[in-house]
Amino acid sequence: MKKSEAKERIEMLRKEIEEHNKRYYIDASPVISDFEFDLIMNELETLEKKYPEFSDGSSPTRLVGSDLTREFAQYDHKYPMLSLGNTYTEEELRDFDARIRKIHEDDFNYVCELKFDGASISIDYRNGKLFRALTRGDGVRGDDVTLNVKTIRSIPHSIAGSRVPPEFTVRGEILMPRESFNRINEDRAAEGLPPFANPRNSAAGTLKLLDPRIVASRGLECQIYLLLADDLPSDMHFDNLQAAGSWGFRVSENIRLCRNIGEVLDFIRHWDSG
Repeated sequence: MKKSEAKERIEMLRKEIEEHNKRYYIDASPVISDFEFDLIMNELETLEKKYPEFSDGSSPTRLVGSDLTREFAQYDHKYPMLSLGNTYTEEELRDFDARIRKIHEDDFNYVCELKFDGASISIDYRNGKLFRALTRGDGVRGDDVTLNVKTIRSIPHSIAGSRVPPEFTVRGEILMPRESFNRINEDRAAEGLPPFANPRNSAAGTLKLLDPRIVASRGLECQIYLLLADDLPSDMHFDNLQAAGSWGFRVSENIRLCRNIGEVLDFIRHWDSG
């Protein structure tokens, strides 16, 4: 590929990714799958590494997609809400494991769980009380959707239990159960309105509604996958999730502690075969 062709391709990919980010984070109406998006992003990353002369600090490869909107107040995340890396092959997982073992002399475990496709949420608690709930935003700041989150029954307003930090943050996914999604689309069809495309878009759109009463009627749920605090109950991620579950948060029942990459791959194969 000539440099002029590479530059043109890089610019085209950047524009395409920015459009898909807007559709995903702002409009809650993506037109491609996560896998297709990752392929486009990977191509752009490869070209930018091969042709560093076309690097740009504002490239989508340097930034986190944003769901910030003007309708909500915005606050900083105490802990940055970064994007998760993706992989789709066993070879890439084994390579990752090998890299970690080269820099980490002590033995370590993996924690495996299923990925839920919903709207990311970060919820802060102070002195055992729900203080503030923020969307992912741009990873540094998020939209304040506290009033809407308080309508979700699977998110506790007060925490009681052993070793609860005075201040902590939980990260999770806001989900719309299939039965709620079907019921809402039936109601929309009866009113002559177009149906929602899928539960993920419906959950993200519902979370940004300005009327908490409508949010409450949508039957959203929340699954927690991370506990953050300056003084955590345990040094082990798995144990911290178990602690969060004991405090009343909904943690995936399919979570599994794996001793090595082989057990990780067994976990994946089990769910792939299902």
